[in-house]
Amino acid sequence: MKKNILSIFSLCALMGLSGCNAFLELEPLDKVSPDQLLETEGGVKALLANIYTMIPMEDFNYRPNAGFNQRGYDGVNETTNLAFLTDEATRSDGGVDIGYEGFNYWPYGDIRQVNIFMQNVEKAKEAGTISVADADRMTGEAHFARAYMYYGLVKRYGGVPLIDKVQDDDYADGGPGAVAVPRSTELDTWKFVLNECTLAAATLPDATSGSDLYRVTKWAAYALKSRVALHAASVAKYWNLAPLAGEAVTQKLVGGMTSADADAFYKECIEASKSLIENSGKSLYKPAPATVKEAASNFQALFLNDQNEEVIFSKAYLNGTTNTNQGHSYAQFNILPQVNPGALKYGRFNPMLEIVDLFEDYTDDGMGKSAKIVTRTDGNEDAYNIANFHSMNNASVVNNLMSVPFVKYNDLYEPFANKDARLLASVVVPGSSYAGTEIIIQGGFIKDNNSYVAYSNESTQKNGTTYYALGAEGETMFSGFNNVNSGEDANWTATGFGVRKYMPEGESMSPDRLSSTTSYIDMRLAEVYLNYAEAVVENGSGFGDKELAENCLNALRRRAGHTDRISLTLESVLKERRVEMAFEGKRFWDMNRRREFHTEFSNNRIRKALVPMLDLRGAEPKYVFARVNYFGDETRGGRTFQNINYYRGIPNIATNGLVQNPGH
Repeated sequence: MKKNILSIFSLCALMGLSGCNAFLELEPLDKVSPDQLLETEGGVKALLANIYTMIPMEDFNYRPNAGFNQRGYDGVNETTNLAFLTDEATRSDGGVDIGYEGFNYWPYGDIRQVNIFMQNVEKAKEAGTISVADADRMTGEAHFARAYMYYGLVKRYGGVPLIDKVQDDDYADGGPGAVAVPRSTELDTWKFVLNECTLAAATLPDATSGSDLYRVTKWAAYALKSRVALHAASVAKYWNLAPLAGEAVTQKLVGGMTSADADAFYKECIEASKSLIENSGKSLYKPAPATVKEAASNFQALFLNDQNEEVIFSKAYLNGTTNTNQGHSYAQFNILPQVNPGALKYGRFNPMLEIVDLFEDYTDDGMGKSAKIVTRTDGNEDAYNIANFHSMNNASVVNNLMSVPFVKYNDLYEPFANKDARLLASVVVPGSSYAGTEIIIQGGFIKDNNSYVAYSNESTQKNGTTYYALGAEGETMFSGFNNVNSGEDANWTATGFGVRKYMPEGESMSPDRLSSTTSYIDMRLAEVYLNYAEAVVENGSGFGDKELAENCLNALRRRAGHTDRISLTLESVLKERRVEMAFEGKRFWDMNRRREFHTEFSNNRIRKALVPMLDLRGAEPKYVFARVNYFGDETRGGRTFQNINYYRGIPNIATNGLVQNPGH
């Protein structure tokens, strides 16, 4: 038994996995006593591997409606991504709300396992099973995991019960009541998480290699501290922009923090970030491209190889079709129809027009302003977003569309040709190439008689040529606007865009669920740069180095092929954060921590799509691009975020006796 555990864990380590469930499938740990596991170094490492699987990383297998490590079949719901709950993207069938339900995370069983593991590491060290150095390192890893777990709690619930020891003796002495722990304040909970990061960093190594490659380092602890401290600072600064009332507020279990608390957290973010920036040896991946094309290629490649100098902490996967509880389906769910190898559900990740418009072009005048996709000759891109675009027989809608002074393009790609390299590396835009195939995303055509067809692949003829509303005759020959809003069959983009970031373009791809093995990058240096810049510009006490913060901001732009230098402002930092970190799970929590969700998603907001159309009214067919209301939002009456959802409801209050959060 001991030999099996050791050999299986070693295999997992050699394969480069941050955690491994395979040995659990072969020899469940509940059939082996803790004392047996503690008799060998391999047994202790098996327990450690199990702790890694509990880290609540919001990776490819995280579904906001279901939880972490979700690999089971769940219809269209299994394709859900955190970006779909924001203005970054949506699911092609339109069926994802802004995320009020199924968002719970209450991992006190996992926290107990971490606490027991810490206790057992001490026992193994005292018995001579593991060295002092190994024990210290494993304890640091346990602190890291516990910090991550409590971060997952505090960002959802505010203050929670803080349990940092095994409670068995307390129970023996005083019964069930002795182990009941009340909620701490939100302020104290944030402080606890940051202290766990500090404790982790104190005993973790600077670097890993070989079979330890995916174990955490000191710099992963600093990166987590940077992230947590910025989150805490933002909540401390902005929590009262979304006022709540009730016992939890009165007791400061949610909110209740001051500007002084905010600045203290900003300072911790600044110090952790700066230490990592200056001492970790990490650097941006390919920071000085010669051309914009090279910049786009480099940025795309960054997410397909996690063993590069920018990555701080990542998670690897084995093929889940041959390894139980492994793999993911990101590529299968999101590959576009024209290049689909046979996946059942595909084309599901649809970026919104809002994020595409946010990227710059290469005017590079030092202003750093977004450059919206040009669709009108009068330059007034905010003047219209066509409502009820699907109502082709509605005279008002037809007149609205026909009155737009469209710019007429020669091909689908022309409007995107000079956009930021990060856009072209993150988003599949109409007319771009994917794996050598021109991606046709077209939503309709305008006929000579000023009528139009949209979201249906009708055909028409002009001068002896047949034209199709969706760009080609067969369903496998185009990638947009087919079966819009039709649930299981909505495998074509409904917004005008597909996702490229993290997609293994150019690699051989299986159609099978859970066969994807692209690593998930949880922490990279670019995020730390942006955390530092935001903390410097946001704190009110003058903490941090403004020149360094501005350098961090401009280094990211230089990596994207920009040649100008922009100033450090809150607006520039937040915009760069959105374009650099698009689709990496940051936008949801950024709107949450800055208390922007209820203003960004108010009054039944309807997100926007871009519909390329073939205009047949002139002598030569031309492409025009219609800014329209996203069909999935419009048919559902829009999306609204309520203030009470900045804090989730505390589960099981009838039995645990905890104070409930407002509105739950």
